[in-house]
Amino acid sequence: MDAVAELDSESGSHGPRRVGLLYDERMCSHYTPNNDYHPENPDRIRFIWKKLQDAGVTERCVVLDAKEAEDRYLLSVHSKLHVNLIKHISSKLFDSRRNRIAAKLNSIYFNEGSSEAAYLAAGSVVEVVDKVARRELNSAVAIVRPPGHHAEHNEAMGFCLFNNVAIASSYLLDERPELGVKKVLIVDWDVHHGNGTQKMFWKDSRVLFFSVHRHEFGSFYPANDDGFYTMIGDGPGAGFTINVPWENGRCGDADYLAVWDHILVPVAKKFNPDIIIVSAGFDAAVGDPLGGCRVTPYGYSVMLKKLMNFAQGRIVLVLEGGYNLDSIANSMLACVEVLLEEKSITGSLEAYPFESTWRVIQQVREQLSPFWPALASKLPKNLICQVAPPPITLISSSDSETEDDKGPKIAENLEKLVQSVIEPLSKLNVDVDTLDKPTSAGYSWRSELSNIFIWYASYGSNMWKSRFLCYIAGGKVEGMQLQCSGAMDTNPPKEILWITFPCRLFFGRDSSYTWGPGGVAFIDPERNHEDNTYMCLYRISLEQFNDLLLLENGLSYNVGSPLFDATALNDTTSKEFNSQEVIKDGWYGNVVYLGKEQNIPILAMTCSRSNIESFKSGKLPLRAPSKAYAKTLTRGLVEGEQLSEAEAIAYIDAAAAKPL
Repeated sequence: MDAVAELDSESGSHGPRRVGLLYDERMCSHYTPNNDYHPENPDRIRFIWKKLQDAGVTERCVVLDAKEAEDRYLLSVHSKLHVNLIKHISSKLFDSRRNRIAAKLNSIYFNEGSSEAAYLAAGSVVEVVDKVARRELNSAVAIVRPPGHHAEHNEAMGFCLFNNVAIASSYLLDERPELGVKKVLIVDWDVHHGNGTQKMFWKDSRVLFFSVHRHEFGSFYPANDDGFYTMIGDGPGAGFTINVPWENGRCGDADYLAVWDHILVPVAKKFNPDIIIVSAGFDAAVGDPLGGCRVTPYGYSVMLKKLMNFAQGRIVLVLEGGYNLDSIANSMLACVEVLLEEKSITGSLEAYPFESTWRVIQQVREQLSPFWPALASKLPKNLICQVAPPPITLISSSDSETEDDKGPKIAENLEKLVQSVIEPLSKLNVDVDTLDKPTSAGYSWRSELSNIFIWYASYGSNMWKSRFLCYIAGGKVEGMQLQCSGAMDTNPPKEILWITFPCRLFFGRDSSYTWGPGGVAFIDPERNHEDNTYMCLYRISLEQFNDLLLLENGLSYNVGSPLFDATALNDTTSKEFNSQEVIKDGWYGNVVYLGKEQNIPILAMTCSRSNIESFKSGKLPLRAPSKAYAKTLTRGLVEGEQLSEAEAIAYIDAAAAKPL
């Protein structure tokens, strides 16, 4: 499939285009306290800018100066309380409270440069849309951070402080009516749903908000139903919110372009926008550690080229997410070259969309057809029967945009391991109460392993029996942000014991999907007589242990063969503290044999030895656990009658404070 000829003929020749570029090093002053690693870091925009410079693009564009936003423009979409918080959070008045305030928010950090960066990001987007609306520029690109599309009216979240795109859209519609912008199309192709932008224009027919994002029935960040296809706006804005929610990861060029051709382009023709603002997150790009999708620079080029047929090509790209530095730089370069219209797009599509993609497209078209008659017709069968092989899908193991963050590239590394042993999500019967729950049909290994028992040694939140039972029977306890689907075998453990082992307990990573910001527990799988780690032992079947491995490592599929079978058990139990990495670089993909109790093997799970070295070197961050997570550990130790509450708190604090 080759879309180049069609696109070139559609666009025609309009002479040299004036394309604005805005970048300011001052936006790099926003970084984590103590400069700890974080996926949303200053190198994101530095890499993009260097790529554009090296390619000579900056010389062919109009380089613009950044400007701080005026409060009145911020207040058009944010509350006064929120604006005041971001305005003053970097001042000395907040030095003692800054980190505590950030910890109460969803996936947010602050430092002494956050206020300036946030004001510059928002103001810079206002600046570029103003120049495009005035026709001083044909189009423009705002290389800004922090990103914005998750930020809501009264709350920063998901790395976003101010909603840059929403502020700029409101500026055009409400503050500068003389510019003649009466209709704005916001295209959000970031891999995460733009929840903040959607809410700000929920009832506004002047803004057509379009978001295509990984959703997975509400389990992918921001982990709610706001991005489902039934969310279409309300009142005057009914039909002016369009959500295309992927059921799985691994979506690529063919999937996105199918959505463009069969949803966005037909609607955009009817809406006829005066300007298009793209929430240009590049975390759906190939290789992104958080997104798990596969859009190439060619794919972004074609998507953008199709949008240039509208609004006389008046398009503003605003950087949102994107955490693989090479991917975001290459993708942005490809997009800027499209805006310049200096050369043809090269490349072709060699794959078809997933079956789930066609299903979602048809659901969206049916939902929106009362508002957009162009979507009313059924897609031809000979089109939707052209599908790619089923994808691998992983559930994010983090609480924010940090699926696979800071280390394990699970979506990439697991592909070869589990490609031949998974069942696609599209074949599961999806139900709110049973989402991602394994089914036993056809899997003989489950019956074989159901009669082999091991002790599962837990040293983290699973020490609390109530939390551990969530993994077995399903559900969630206080402090958890997502419900567990449970194992196939929901029988409770046959027996529970407590014991200490001579190994090092530590806490690492910035956040987890279940508990939010804060480290989670790991052990160094080496015997160390200077340390003693409390562990709660649950006697469960090897089948249940395999389900624990799947759940702890974010796998959302049934497997056709076990990750850790009887042979692996025999091999691992040859000597104490022997380990076997069964999921490459998984957070808890390394199974450790700790000895026997009642002649039954004791197994724990932790991270790989390479990740241990990364924790020691600082490549992966050590971090104290969140209050909710620490409280769960304390409950386990107290209810297990191992320590008093004060002793348990001291034990956890000591493990978190001691260098690895």
